[in-house]
Amino acid sequence: MLDYLRLEVRRTLRDTGFVVFGIGMPVLMYLLFTNLGASGEDAGAWKTSAMVGMAAYGALGAALGTGTAVADDRAHGWLRQLRVTPLTPRQVVTGRALSGSVTVLPAIAAVLTAGALINGVRMDAWQWVALVLLLWLGALPFTLLGLGNGYRLSTQTTGVVNMICNMGLAVIGGLWFPSELFPGWLRTVSDYTPAHSFADLGWSTAEGAAPGATTVLVLCGWLLLFGAYAASSYRRSARTV
Repeated sequence: MLDYLRLEVRRTLRDTGFVVFGIGMPVLMYLLFTNLGASGEDAGAWKTSAMVGMAAYGALGAALGTGTAVADDRAHGWLRQLRVTPLTPRQVVTGRALSGSVTVLPAIAAVLTAGALINGVRMDAWQWVALVLLLWLGALPFTLLGLGNGYRLSTQTTGVVNMICNMGLAVIGGLWFPSELFPGWLRTVSDYTPAHSFADLGWSTAEGAAPGATTVLVLCGWLLLFGAYAASSYRRSARTV
């Protein structure tokens, strides 16, 4: 199981596209958003809030990207090979989920490093540690969503669907722009999206507070929903691979 996990992590980190778009793009967007016209008393708060939002966006993209790799494995017969190994289906899915969780860490760390070293974001040591841990753990629902897409769809379709999920969830969840700028009805919808609840784990931590109960409950609800979707997709793939 550990050997399989290490293999999947190495395969992901050797992917040039993942390094450039999964890690580099959120950093670039963060620096552009916060240094083009950012000034005044609110600039510091905006740089901190945007740092959390872009770290969540990077983690979201990396987590969904796990599903694209799964779809590619299906197309090349890798899943068929795994089925003849001693690994059980539960171990295969768990290994994929864990490797996806590990690969979100570089995206999170890159944006937080840019915030601290380039934009001068300052927080207590416990806040930095808690921020990394909460964003890391909170990305699990999106890993399961990506896995569900990857086990169910073709490689090309998975890439398109994951991109739509990534962009749509990020924008509606307020990761790019504050949800306070949304119309009233859209702001209400945003509060119950998985991406907003995910980022709110970090926003609360950056403000020195614990995440609210509603945030945690909403995210747990999406975790169960996406987990059921991933399990259903894997069972369906077992009948066709």
